[in-house]
Amino acid sequence: MRYVLSALVMPCSASRFALDCEQISLEQAREWIRKGDFISAVGHESTAKLLSELLGVEIKPNRIFVDMDVNDEALAIQFLERVQEGKVLSKEELEGLYKQGKIVFRLIKRIA
Repeated sequence: MRYVLSALVMPCSASRFALDCEQISLEQAREWIRKGDFISAVGHESTAKLLSELLGVEIKPNRIFVDMDVNDEALAIQFLERVQEGKVLSKEELEGLYKQGKIVFRLIKRIA
């Protein structure tokens, strides 16, 4: 399976697992999206809208739990700045963080 995540999380409930995680560029994220089907696990509408705009495909809000199996992949955005507790950022605020380099893309692969 392939997932789009709105946070860098530990997407596995196994007691022992291994993930490969690397920072990728926006263009690499777009290439990954174009490779095929994915399941959105993006919980906030504003984040889904920003990702849709940046990646060029519709990312629907979908607040689900992800439990990756071996060989599953996920594209995640990572916030490099902690957001105030309870605050839901607007699309404009998210765009500002992205332009400031405070949001990056990560490709996660479960390898064991």
